[in-house]
Amino acid sequence: MIEAAYTLAKELQEFLSLSGVSAWLCSAWKGEESRAQVNDSDLILSIGGDGTILRAAQAIVPGQTPITGINLGKLGFMTELSADEAQDKLPALLAGEGWVDERAILETELSPTDQEYEPPRIFYALNDVVVARGAIPRIVHVEASIDGEPLTTYKADGVIVATATGSTGYSLAAGGPILHPQAKEFLLLPIIPHLSSAYTLVLPSTAVVKLRISTVHQATVSIDGHINLPLSSGAIVTVKHSSNTTRFLRIHPETSFYSSLEQRLKGKQ
Repeated sequence: MIEAAYTLAKELQEFLSLSGVSAWLCSAWKGEESRAQVNDSDLILSIGGDGTILRAAQAIVPGQTPITGINLGKLGFMTELSADEAQDKLPALLAGEGWVDERAILETELSPTDQEYEPPRIFYALNDVVVARGAIPRIVHVEASIDGEPLTTYKADGVIVATATGSTGYSLAAGGPILHPQAKEFLLLPIIPHLSSAYTLVLPSTAVVKLRISTVHQATVSIDGHINLPLSSGAIVTVKHSSNTTRFLRIHPETSFYSSLEQRLKGKQ
């Protein structure tokens, strides 16, 4: 897959160069290297699947450079072009014929309360924030509050806070609903709850969710599936709607989400 992505990237770089457009190549897995170049770019072409887009989005935020995803993966909910149509559609995008699909993202503050000398850390998620058990298969207790008011203590494998974009990912597998990708609302739901609340909450964009972890064993927090950090008992994860967004530059009709939903859920292209 990596070799195929690199081959296509080189072909598109040559194509763009012949069109008078300057282009650079970088692996989405090299976050610092790509982050250093995105601010001077007008468009990011993400070649791969949705995971590649999630990494590209991390490199861009809090910037506003749009992304056009070229799909080499299976589902490709966030991608826009197939590998076969990339060269045919790129001239139209470069000519300004596309439209901007703006997606809400989450801002996450991690406060390790058992280490008060360590300042809170801020992360951004286009898909989801997952607080869950670590390697040892034991449930964790997660005290959840919304806007400062106690909600419940989840006793579960973990808790997911998902954006509308992330509602078709891990959240869906855990039994959550599908939101329209441009919705501002976000989701709060447990993962395999044990004798505790099992329902999903759809929260307004103004909500602030605070999750306090209580566990004998180490837990983890995962941001978009690829920033994974250990959590000790007492750590607090605060999640809210970010003032930043992720922007996608698209060329296909805006109504195509519903017409392709069932097809994409079945993993067909």
